[in-house]
Amino acid sequence: MAGPNSNANQATRGGNAAGGRGQGGGRGPSRGRGRGPRRDRGEKVAKRFTETVVRIARNAKVVKGGRRFSFSAFVVVGDGKGFVGIGHGKANEVPIAVEKGVKEATKAVFPVPLVSGGTLPHQVIGRFGSSKVFMWPAAPGTGVIAGAAVKAVLVACGVKNVLTKTHGSTNPTNVLKATENALKQIRTREQIAALRGVDPGPYHWPKEPATVSKEATDETAGAEKKAVAATSAVAG
Repeated sequence: MAGPNSNANQATRGGNAAGGRGQGGGRGPSRGRGRGPRRDRGEKVAKRFTETVVRIARNAKVVKGGRRFSFSAFVVVGDGKGFVGIGHGKANEVPIAVEKGVKEATKAVFPVPLVSGGTLPHQVIGRFGSSKVFMWPAAPGTGVIAGAAVKAVLVACGVKNVLTKTHGSTNPTNVLKATENALKQIRTREQIAALRGVDPGPYHWPKEPATVSKEATDETAGAEKKAVAATSAVAG
């Protein structure tokens, strides 16, 4: 037999059920706090970095009903200001593979020290497997002298003048990783000076052309005229 206490408990439960969690300070709409729209990180990444697809490879697997294809994509992302990343994505469709490659490349972004003139601070050699990539600094106006895979990485990180040479395997996968290995070895003068405990001192690259005063130019022209006149007199 139910007593008066049981009736009171049922009334209390009924009130809670009708009011829901909102009245008790729960997760209901009465709290007025919500997460709002989720931010799309992909849009920010797309605005900051440029994407370059270096290679798309197709793989075929033979199954009972025929062949099943899958794709892998190597993607390079960079902001053109000294940051670059390389990623590899796999999927059953090309767009999804590229998207995965972009996400991986974005997570693997690393800085590349550059000097004025858009070139590298020093010579460097990158290695991966049987591939070797040599890089040398170049004067303004040289351009990016490199193959397709190496050029994609250098342009993405903002290099404008550089000389490169690839030895050994020319497989794009090995060349990309060798290029990444080379760029991660680059150090600035300040970093090397700090490791050695010395003062780097002033340095300018590219070197400014020497200026010649007008007086010195006139003196040189006058000396040349006298030399020509003396030669003519001796010949006459």
